Amino acid sequence: MIYRIPLIWLALVAGWLAVAPITPEPHLVEKTRMLLAGTLVRPIDIFDLALHSVPLMLLVWRLARMAWSRTSQLE
Repeated sequence: MIYRIPLIWLALVAGWLAVAPITPEPHLVEKTRMLLAGTLVRPIDIFDLALHSVPLMLLVWRLARMAWSRTSQLE
């Protein structure tokens, strides 16, 4: 199912959500900092971390699968 999403759109959404909002700091940076500090406890903050990181993880997974399939075809 992930392969039905055009790669350009997945990259745009992942990039946009990774830096949104730009000021005062991106939510992904803020929530990751909270996670590492152990202060990520409110459900809204956990949801916010998931919302901003899932598209980025899907993009990384898809690119890794594409690279893996290319290397296995070369063998």
